[in-house]
Order: sequence, then structure tokens, then C-alpha cells
Amino acid sequence: MVWETWKATRDLGRLYDIASVFIRYGFGDVVRRLELGAILRRAGRVLDWQPSNEFLGLQPPQRVREALEQLGPSFIKLGQIMATRVDLFSPAWIAEFEKLQHHVPPLPFEQLKPQLEMDLGQPLEAVFSEFEIMPIGSASIAQVYRARLQNGQWVIVKIRRPGIQPIMEADLRLLLQFADLIETRLPNLRVYRLKEIIEQFAHSLQRELDLMTECRNAERAAINLANDPAIVIPRVYWQWTSERVNVQEYIVGIPGRNWALLEASGLDRRKIAQQGAAALFNMVIRDGFFHADLHPGNLFYLSDHRIAFIDWGMVGQVSLRRRNQLIDLLWGLTERQIETIIDILLDWSPNEDVDEDSLAIDLEIFLDKYHNVPLKQLKMSLVLGDLIALLRRNHLSLPADLAMMVKVFITLESLGRQLDPEFNLVEEARVILRQLFLKRYSPQAVLKRTQRALQESSSLLLELPRDLRRFIKLLRTGSLQHRISIIELNEFSNRLDRAASRLSMSFVTAAFIIGTSVVVASDNSTSLFGIPLFEWLSLGAMLGGIWVFISIWRGQGRRD
Repeated sequence: MVWETWKATRDLGRLYDIASVFIRYGFGDVVRRLELGAILRRAGRVLDWQPSNEFLGLQPPQRVREALEQLGPSFIKLGQIMATRVDLFSPAWIAEFEKLQHHVPPLPFEQLKPQLEMDLGQPLEAVFSEFEIMPIGSASIAQVYRARLQNGQWVIVKIRRPGIQPIMEADLRLLLQFADLIETRLPNLRVYRLKEIIEQFAHSLQRELDLMTECRNAERAAINLANDPAIVIPRVYWQWTSERVNVQEYIVGIPGRNWALLEASGLDRRKIAQQGAAALFNMVIRDGFFHADLHPGNLFYLSDHRIAFIDWGMVGQVSLRRRNQLIDLLWGLTERQIETIIDILLDWSPNEDVDEDSLAIDLEIFLDKYHNVPLKQLKMSLVLGDLIALLRRNHLSLPADLAMMVKVFITLESLGRQLDPEFNLVEEARVILRQLFLKRYSPQAVLKRTQRALQESSSLLLELPRDLRRFIKLLRTGSLQHRISIIELNEFSNRLDRAASRLSMSFVTAAFIIGTSVVVASDNSTSLFGIPLFEWLSLGAMLGGIWVFISIWRGQGRRD
């Protein structure tokens, strides 16, 4: 039964809140189909199944977004992760999820001060000569304040919201349970791969709850971009940084959202756009480590045309193998190598039931659409949008790291065009990709890959005799085993076994009933332990009938 999967009874209060919010926003049918109402009813909590009329007029994406906001930090962060999955959700959904990156109401500083002083290990006045108690930023996990160190240096102090960790951990447990239930009970939602998204969310959440992770990410990016004078990464003050607080350099510049101030500054906006694009391409393709929460609130434009990237809590990582595949994909798109493209897309997607002929036709149409179109007329967001739509149409998806990367490029083009209406991300990408192609196929790179392949081959050859000896030994001793597990056959066997058990118990119960009738008809006064025999038989018949009824009811519940 579903109830047996819900081991953590400590989360029932939070489960009640979640179910109530979704009912209020018009998703009561989902709550019913997941049997959340039945679970809470058994725990003594009764839901009000009346939705709020004020939300029923909204479109589903709006209702989901508002429900996530109502549920608090964990669900806001989940929505932000969903905003990166452009391969799974349509633009209307992505647009709503992106709104979850906006301001979150702050807590009063008095609620944060005791925790802050505990983490600093000393009173606030011993570390800071000034501390502004009005936050300059408030997000789902932490709040940000401006302060001045004793040496006069201005810094930002990021403080994790008190008591947020146990709430988020409880939400995570429930979300993992939801994912399992949705996989089994709502098959029409499997296309959204919610289990995969929640696993991605869990990984991201565990990193972001530790505010030291953000600082480690910032330092890694600073090392990678050390030779790029146009990019600034805030300095970290490690002596006052811990799991629940971090202290970083305060960046003085024009906030990315303040377009009026940027216009009045006289800065070359085209130059800023080009430098930002080059930095992002280098992060993704060259380093495989990039800022994954790219939006104007995390950018500052400095007076000397430099760009500062702040808030490195959410990052993306792309392995070398994946980057090489990405280059091969771009080359395949350029040279119309359909088979190469299909092989890469199938390798990326977990879905094995794909019609390759249909996919090939869609790719041909896609390539024809952009064939011979001048680069200046191409918009990367439209190209990527069409490619993502093609993937969704063919029931394919991207790995989480690449989905995040695609989202970053779409956002980058939007920011670039806001800075410079003539900005063309495709042209910027062409220059960088040409350099990467030359670097990848340079004599040094080819020699290095050849050496690695020879090392792997020699290692395999050296280990081959030992592996053969083990294999022959297993054959001689009869220890070699081959297991085949067919899930559907196992399930059928289990159902057959349950049916046989019920049938046997039904026969036993029927025997008790017949025996009782015979004893009563014969007016036999035989007793056992002072109790007439017919009463023992009646009791057995009743218990057997109850067992059969419960067994059938539980089995029906599993199938529903």
C-alpha cells in the first residue's frame, strides 16, 4: 500500500501543508490520484477539498508557480531548477518558473543576528565597524547584507535563514516520495521526468545549503578566468566564512538590472556584450565549469568595461567527454551529418523507444530551415528553441548539465541584445568554436589523445591473461552464473502467488463454515477448552473471511 512507503511520520505535518496548497490552487485531482488524502486521513488529518476561486481563472503554469511560492524556499528552489529544463517544459512554463528568481520577503535581522554571532565566534562589533541591517538581497536560502570590516573594506555578508535546513530536508524526503508516486500513478506526467529533476534538485540543494560551496565555486571560477582581465569574481574572506555564513568582497558597479544608469554611464555596451559572451563560452566549452544562475541580478558592469559575476551558488559542470560530443554535434549540424547527430542525441537521452527514421526526417527539416541563412539573421535562442522542440517531439531529453547550459545560452543572448540590439551570439560563438576546433585537432592534442588510447589499450592487454584465468576457473568449478530478471514476469508470478493464497484461504474458510453447519445440525456437544466446537469453527470462518477481504482490498489498492 502507498501508506507503507511513507515511513517518515515526522513529515506528515509538512505533507498536510503541501496537499492543502495544491488543492487550494486547483490541483485536487492530483492529490487524490497520489492518495495523499487517504494517507493524511489515516493519520487523523482531514483535508479541505475546496479550491480557491481566485486561482481557478489562472493558467496552469501560473497556478503552479504561485503554489511553489506559497510552499516556501525548497519549492522555490525546485522551480528555479525546473526553469533550467528547457528540454522538458514549454516556453510558457519556463517563463513562469523564471519569475521564481525574484525577490523573497526577508526576515527581520534580529532573527538572524544570534546565529550570525555564533558562526563568527564573536560579537558583530568585533568583526565589522559598520553593519547595515536592511538586506540588499533576499533569496530562498539566504539573505545578503552590506558591512564594513575593521580595516575599512566593504563586504557583503550572506546569512543562511535560521531553521531552514530541517524544513528543506523534510521537503526533499517528501519530493522524492512524490517522484516515485508520480512515476507509477500518473504515467502521463512521465514526459516531464520529475524524478530526474528532483534528483538534480537534491544535489543542488545539498550544495547550496552549505554557503562555503558558493565560495569554493567562486574561487574555482576566478582561477579559470585569471587570464581574462574583463571578468571580475568577488574575493572571499575565508576567516569569517562557514556553512551558514560567507563574507565576500562588495562589488561597486552598475547593477545589471539598472539599464537607465548603464545608459547614462557612457560605457560601450557592445564591448560589454562581446566580453560577456566570450567569458561564458570559455566557461562552458573550455573549462566545463560555468555560472548557471545567469540573470541581471547576478551581474555588475564596472567603470572600465569589466563585468563582475556574483552569487556562484548554482553552477553547471560539463565533462570533457560531453564537451567533445557538443563540438561533434555542432560540426554535424554544420556538415549535415544526420547519423552523427542522431548517435549523439540518443546517447544523451535515457529514452530507448525512439523512432530513428522520424527523428532523421525532423532533423532534415530543421537543417533545411536554417540552410544558407546569413549569420546576422540567425538568433541562437530560436535555433535552440527549434532544436529543443524537436527533442520533445521525439520523446528525447538532454542530460541535466546540457539542459542548464542551453538555458544559459538563451539567457546570454537575451542579455546581449538588451545591451546591444545588433548583438549576434551565433557570430560570437563561431569565432570561439573555430579556435576550439583548431585546438582539438592540433598535433599536440591528437598526440595526447593517442598516448591516452595507447595507455588504456596496453592496460587492457596486460589485464587480459588474468581475466581469462578467472573466467576459465569459474567455468571449471561451475561457479559461472547468468541471471535473467524479467520484471513483468516477476510481477505476474507475485500476483499468481497472491491469488493462489487467497483461493486456498477461501477453501479453508468454506470448510470451517461447512464444518460449523455439520456440527450444529448434529447437535454435537463436543467442546474444546470448555468452548463448544461449533463456536471455534465459526471463529475460524470469520477470521478467514476477514483475511481474504483485507488481502483483496490491499491488492486492489496496489493496482490503483
